[in-house]
Amino acid sequence: MKIGITCYPTYGGSGVVATELGKALAVRGHQVHFISYALPARLDTVQGDVLYHEVEMSQYPLFDFPLYTDSLASKMIDVAKYHDLDVLHVHYAIPHATSAFLAKQILSPSKDIKVITTLHGTDVTLVGLEPSFLPLVKFSIEQSDSVTSVSRFLQMKTYTMYNIEKEIQVIPNFVDVERFKRKDDCQFRTRFAPHGEKVLVHVSNFRTVKRVPDVVRIFDVVRKSIPSKLVLVGDGPDRSESERLARELGIYDDVRFLGKQTLLPEILSASDLMLMPSQSESFGLSALEAMSCGVPVVSSSTGGLPELVVHGETGYIAEMGDVQRMAKYAIELLSDDRKLELFSQNARKRAVDKFSEELVIPQYEKLYEEALNETGATVGLK
Repeated sequence: MKIGITCYPTYGGSGVVATELGKALAVRGHQVHFISYALPARLDTVQGDVLYHEVEMSQYPLFDFPLYTDSLASKMIDVAKYHDLDVLHVHYAIPHATSAFLAKQILSPSKDIKVITTLHGTDVTLVGLEPSFLPLVKFSIEQSDSVTSVSRFLQMKTYTMYNIEKEIQVIPNFVDVERFKRKDDCQFRTRFAPHGEKVLVHVSNFRTVKRVPDVVRIFDVVRKSIPSKLVLVGDGPDRSESERLARELGIYDDVRFLGKQTLLPEILSASDLMLMPSQSESFGLSALEAMSCGVPVVSSSTGGLPELVVHGETGYIAEMGDVQRMAKYAIELLSDDRKLELFSQNARKRAVDKFSEELVIPQYEKLYEEALNETGATVGLK
C-alpha cells in the first residue's frame, strides 16, 4: 500500500509511535510518505521505501498567524494526488484529522482516499475539550473512515466526553523489542553509577502533566535508604523547576539531566528502575520501552498505565501524587536483587508477549485493508 502519515515531529509519544509505525510498514514492503512541518525526530535511520514531504508555511502580512491546517491539507492533497496514496493516517486529532478531512473532500470524487485517525491522549482529553475546539474534534473523528486509540482508557474517555457513536478500535502502542533490549555491557552504567549505585531513570518531555518534580522528590526519599543515582532524559517546561528543586534538596550532584537523547536503549540498559508519576498518561510509551529493556516501572495509576504496568509483577502502581508510596515501592525493589531481577524478567516478557512491533503492526495493516475494501479496492498485504 501507499500510506501517508502525519504527526507532530517531536519527541512526544504520538510522534514517536507514528514514526516507528511508518518505518515498520516500510520494512514490510509498503511505501510510506511522512507529511509534516519538520523531519520527525526518530526518522534518523530508514529501511524500505520512505519519503518525507515538508509542509511549506507561507507568510503574508494579512495573516497574523500561520495557516497550518490549510497548508497541511494542501500538502496532503499534492502528495495523495501525485503519489497515488491509498491511506492518510493522521496521529493526534488537532489539526491533523481536520486537514485530512479537507483533503479527502477536495480529492473526491476523482480519488477516494481513506482517512485513519489515531487518538493519542491530550488531543482529546485536554486540547480538544476547549470549547472552541470540541465541535471540530468531534466532527473530524466522526468523519474519519476508521478511528483508533492507544488504550482502552482513551477509547472510553473519547466516547463519554464527545458522545461519539463511531467505533473506536484500541490498537496499543508498540516497541521494537530487538532494538529496545537490555545490553549487559552498557558503557553508561559506570558513568551513571561509578560506585555501583542503583540507577533510577525518567524519560519525558518535562511537561507539567509528567510531574517531573515528583520524580526528584521520590528520588530524594530513595537515596536516603539506597545508594542511588537519578537520570533524567528529555527537556521541556519543567526542567528548570526540577533542577532548582534538586539543588534545594541538596541532591543535585546525584542527579543527571541528560536532555534529549537518541541512545535510549543504551541509557535504559544502564538503569534499574523507571519512575513515571504522571498526572495524565494515555498509554506510557516511555514505560513500555523501559520494560522492553528489562526495567521495572513505578508509576501513578492514571490513564492507560494500569493497562501496561502489572502491579506486583512488572512494577508497582500508586495514586498520583503519592510520593511516599512510590518511594516505598522503589526502595522495596532496589533493596532486593532477586526480586528486582524477577520483575525485570517479567517486564521484558510482557513487552515481548503483548506489545511487540510484530504483534501490533499487522493490526494497522488489517485496519487499512478493511477501510480500503469498503469500496472494493484490492490490497496485497505482505
